Amino acid sequence: MNKTFKEGIEKGAEQLAQSVRETLPKVQFNKNGYEIRTQVLDMAKQFTEFEYSSKWMGWEQTVSRDKETGHIVNKIDMPNVPGVNQVLETAEAFYKFINAK
Repeated sequence: MNKTFKEGIEKGAEQLAQSVRETLPKVQFNKNGYEIRTQVLDMAKQFTEFEYSSKWMGWEQTVSRDKETGHIVNKIDMPNVPGVNQVLETAEAFYKFINAK
């Protein structure tokens, strides 16, 4: 058999195999409880970070003069940095939604 002919057949067979692999459905196994809780916790963390960054973009600074003393008063309203408890509360809310009937 000619060497180039053999290489052409092998290349064609590999291309066919690749196209069949791409069309076959992906097999995914069910996740266990730890994986599900980890995924929900990760979603809660991402949501909490997004919520904080959205609030951060809208922080407010006001300057006014106190009528009695005449002093200038600066007021800055910034969002609180979320901690672990906020992430866990968000995860609990997500988990309750998932388990709701």
